[in-house]
Amino acid sequence: MAARVAPSMVAPTDDELLLAQADLWRHSLYYVTSKGFQCAIKLGIPTAIHRAGGASSLRAAAGGGPPGPPQPLLRHVQGVPVRHQARHTHRHPPRRGRLVASRPRRRAVPPAGQAPVLPPPHAAAGLHGRLRHRRDHRGRRGVFRLTPLSWLLVEGAAPMVDSHPCQVPVALAATSRHCVEAAMGLAEWFRKEAAPSAPAPPSPFEEAHGAALFEESMAELDPESDAMFNEGLAAHDHSGFATVLRECSGVFQGLQSLTAGRGGDGTATRAIVEAFPGIKCTVLDLPRVIGEKRADGAVSYVPGDMFLSIPPAQAVMLKLVLHHYNDEDCVKILAQCKKAVPSREAGGKVIIVDIAIGAPAGPLLEAQLLMDVAMMVVTKGRQRDEDDWRVLFGKAGFSDYKIVKKLGARAVFEAYPYQVLPNTTLICGFCL
Repeated sequence: MAARVAPSMVAPTDDELLLAQADLWRHSLYYVTSKGFQCAIKLGIPTAIHRAGGASSLRAAAGGGPPGPPQPLLRHVQGVPVRHQARHTHRHPPRRGRLVASRPRRRAVPPAGQAPVLPPPHAAAGLHGRLRHRRDHRGRRGVFRLTPLSWLLVEGAAPMVDSHPCQVPVALAATSRHCVEAAMGLAEWFRKEAAPSAPAPPSPFEEAHGAALFEESMAELDPESDAMFNEGLAAHDHSGFATVLRECSGVFQGLQSLTAGRGGDGTATRAIVEAFPGIKCTVLDLPRVIGEKRADGAVSYVPGDMFLSIPPAQAVMLKLVLHHYNDEDCVKILAQCKKAVPSREAGGKVIIVDIAIGAPAGPLLEAQLLMDVAMMVVTKGRQRDEDDWRVLFGKAGFSDYKIVKKLGARAVFEAYPYQVLPNTTLICGFCL
């Protein structure tokens, strides 16, 4: 017997329920998208297309092989749609959501040794592309070409696109069994109750594996996977920083010194010194990260813990750091940053580069929200919107802040210590 519907409830129509069933399939099978994506990367398809001069058949891109059943199956892997996947013509470019595109491009891939040229702005940027039985200008059928996303997945010694290192390590880390198994325990993790005064509970990742991501415990558990995660973290953190330096140059102009908290191998700080030679840069990171690194003429390296102290500088930079931590820990880190910089009138500030949730509805907002859930699963951190950031800055004792610019899913913030004016008390911008 069908359940009775309360008078105040309106039951969906048959058409709505049929669409809902398709929606159920879509959500239930999203894992196929990420695993198909992983498969295409492991097969080296973007790299093969690039090496072929920017255009390749599916069979050639996948490394050849017998023309038997595996090839049609591979075509299905390449055809996994993400969203709004639709057929297109030359007059209607493919929508975002494809790894490679099958329509001919008018821009050629430059010869080896020359800087690559990005596909036109309207080109597709996304996961998988369907194989089109269409001939290009040479009469070849089923030809695939690189999309903006696939440019990020071309493996080589140097970035294929300026300031954007290969993102294969990011994708392989995110789709690894460790992350998938951690996500599978979310329901049990949510059911656990913790006392309000209790310390932050372990992340789902830590509960599933008994080790914390990016900590020594992970290196002890699985050194190979730990190396993969750290390689992915470095690729993620370094991507697009040259764009920050170009688009937000005013943030760094005039600075005399800067300390990069959790600055890793110093790649970002060396880029700062190259763009602004007058800045004296220091990298602060854990002793096991710094290792034997010391001053190299451009950057100084200091082993330490940013929860305890930060080397003094006119500015402190936290680039993609705070989303690894909960709010309480972020306040502690920011408070140490505030101690390390001078007053606002002396040019003191803290520079934060991190995700700021709040993009218009669409793929960019979806990516920000997915990253929020991902940080909850694998760390004790989270992504934050502007209101969340404002609260953190206020609790840490900063007087004011501003968003310098939003770049993709990320934003560049400046947070300022209290300003001391002659014959006045401290001025707090949060209270004005």
